[in-house]
Amino acid sequence: MNMSHARPPLAVLWDFGGVILTSPFEAFNRYESELGLPKDFIRGLNARNGDTNAWAKMERSEVSLEQFVALFEEEARQHGHMLDGWRILQSLSGDIRPQMVEALRRCKAAFRVACITNNMKNGEGPGMARSPEKAKAVAEVMTLFEHIVESSKLGLRKPDPRIYQHACDLLGVRPEDCVYLDDLGINLKPARALGMRTIKVGDPDAAIEELQAMVGIPLRD
Repeated sequence: MNMSHARPPLAVLWDFGGVILTSPFEAFNRYESELGLPKDFIRGLNARNGDTNAWAKMERSEVSLEQFVALFEEEARQHGHMLDGWRILQSLSGDIRPQMVEALRRCKAAFRVACITNNMKNGEGPGMARSPEKAKAVAEVMTLFEHIVESSKLGLRKPDPRIYQHACDLLGVRPEDCVYLDDLGINLKPARALGMRTIKVGDPDAAIEELQAMVGIPLRD
């Protein structure tokens, strides 16, 4: 084992949706079964032409929500299915995972912490679908991060390596001194290439165990 990887990191970087919040893919799958669409059809649309599709343009703030909906519905039509783009936006509003928030709090006490999120402009999209209580709870979690690196504000989105480097620059740490958690392999690959240790979040409890082993402090009671 590389010695640099044996020592605790200086910073822990977190994706938001699918890590701190439940994955939108769960909501996508529910909508697919409702419409009788193939499982992961929506996820597949987001992966095709991953840098130029409706999803990518929305996360870099290159299109309005109305334009996103029209483009996304057209992409679905081109692949043989009809769906409601507004419903897709509402599916992005996940639920908070309390055990992840606790792990974040404990990491914050010992390490630098930041969030790297592909998102939409503030007050749009997922925010609209949240109840005021949920929006308040999400805003409170966001205050735990020292920095929140948002694709919609930067005009860069994961997996562009520059967004990870930007987070490191804000914290004043090197990529090799960071651990990064994300639920998507495509977003972990560039982080690893920069030298970060990465954790793919599927089962949140398993991810917390993995993180605990890397940081060397207890992350749960």
